[in-house]
Amino acid sequence: MKQAIDIPSTLERVLVRCDFNVPMHNGKVLDLFRIKTSLPTIRMLRDRGHKVVLVTHLGDPEGKVIESLKLAPIAEALRELGISVSKAQYMLGKEAKNAVKNLQPGGVFLLENIRFHEGEERNDVGFSRSLSELGDAYVNDALSVCHRSHASVVGVPSLLPSYGGLHLESEVRVLSEIKYNPQKPFVVIVGGAKVESKGRVIEQLIKKADVVLLGNLIAEKLEKDQPLLLEFPNVVPAIDGIMEGGRALDIGHKTRELFLSKIKDARTVFWTGPLGMVEEERFRSGSLEIARFLASSPAIRTVAGGGDLAAFLGREKLREGFRHVSTGGGATLHFLAGEELPGLLALE
Repeated sequence: MKQAIDIPSTLERVLVRCDFNVPMHNGKVLDLFRIKTSLPTIRMLRDRGHKVVLVTHLGDPEGKVIESLKLAPIAEALRELGISVSKAQYMLGKEAKNAVKNLQPGGVFLLENIRFHEGEERNDVGFSRSLSELGDAYVNDALSVCHRSHASVVGVPSLLPSYGGLHLESEVRVLSEIKYNPQKPFVVIVGGAKVESKGRVIEQLIKKADVVLLGNLIAEKLEKDQPLLLEFPNVVPAIDGIMEGGRALDIGHKTRELFLSKIKDARTVFWTGPLGMVEEERFRSGSLEIARFLASSPAIRTVAGGGDLAAFLGREKLREGFRHVSTGGGATLHFLAGEELPGLLALE
């Protein structure tokens, strides 16, 4: 993967695929984390005199223009973070072309929600070509979409000189350490409830990890769908839970003690998915106890993955205590499971 810092100055206009798919409420951005991750790339390109054209999606409008998913709040958030940005009403067309043409060196321009056009998710050749005409080079700084064969992820880089952004490089470097050479002892914590999104990665990580700790819901579903995974000697499921409606919606006190005893001597911890229904305060204490321990243990190289867990750590102001919090979501798990990501292949 070529690095964005190596883009020649002769390639004046740079399309940057970001992930600004952030939580919103009443037209306001609730969490700036994903926006902040692309700021180093944007600032670097701006300071080197490139015209920077930002490309992102918000939500899933399925090729239709939806007022609540327009990017004006994203542009405002960027300005509050010190990025002077102008915004298009559309992602393509004469307006966008003229706006990019009229940008001063170091100027930043935000295209409208890329998923308002049906050609994005279909990886339409014509749409990719039209989008590529707004840039002289392409940068991907969004691991979270790299498992998608969309126009702004794989179509455009087939038409322009293509590079990895600073955040994407960091994601791939840290996750590659987990994937290929984690410092031992290596402990994996798997929460959440969706086996279909975690089954393959659990299989792969069982082979690498010294211990794999499973939250209540994921252990229950594995027992039903993939019971052989629970028979590995390094797999440790939750042993009690905080119950409601016949379901364990948080890990219990015995499980917390058990998990902490397995974690305390670790050198590397990878954690995906909360260990309870953390949206409700009464079911978040188990995840909070584990998170606080990890955030206060600098000797442990802790990497968190998954949008729900990243959001939880942000709400509890614990993200900074982790070595790395991935914004990749499903793409992070696909990468760790050994799958090839189309967005990364497109940069080779």
